[in-house]
Amino acid sequence: MSPLNKGILALVVFSILLVVFESEASVRTSAPWAFKLINATITLAFSVELAARLWVMGRDSAYAGIVGRLRYLARPTSFVDLVATVALWVDLISPIPGSYGILLRLVRVLRVISVTRDSAWSRAIRLLGRAVAQRSRELVLSFGIAIVALLVSSTLLFAIEGRIQPEQFGSIPRAMWWAVATLTTVGYGDVYPITAMGRIVASLSALTAIAIVGMPAGIMAATFTSAFQGFKSQK
Repeated sequence: MSPLNKGILALVVFSILLVVFESEASVRTSAPWAFKLINATITLAFSVELAARLWVMGRDSAYAGIVGRLRYLARPTSFVDLVATVALWVDLISPIPGSYGILLRLVRVLRVISVTRDSAWSRAIRLLGRAVAQRSRELVLSFGIAIVALLVSSTLLFAIEGRIQPEQFGSIPRAMWWAVATLTTVGYGDVYPITAMGRIVASLSALTAIAIVGMPAGIMAATFTSAFQGFKSQK
């Protein structure tokens, strides 16, 4: 990664941290002018970097002239940069109050895609993507089994607990919230069966969840291992 890209990446990380702290109202209202000044500086820096890149790319015959520069902006990574920069200017000129404005500022995280597109990290991500694609059948099968288990558990709890707890289990979609929390081993405890049969089904679902969660986790672990072994061999 070039020094310029490292600097842009550091600026992106700093700007993201700024948005995170700005989401806290007490921090934001303590020095609103400082946040505005820093956001304006970041927006200007990103705009200058994008404009300079457009000017330099014009030396390439493939991107010469106005049409060539537009063709360069149409590239996926360049288009992402353009969208992120435009979003920053929109927020700067006409800021959106509340959480939606914070989300608009977080669009700047998209700049990471273009900055790291030729880095070792990006190559590792591409290798991982290919490895996941090679194991797509196993992953689809494991997720299919999980969906079947989700439907079966939801339907059984709807039939058993629906009349007793209509708010929690009065329909299959309502029972799905409990099934998702159970099958993912999260177990919030806000919804639970109270009948003996319901608890038996819930226990079986919880035991089944161990295998269901373990299958894709094992597949992904093997995929990560093979992908990074391939990355090391390429290096």
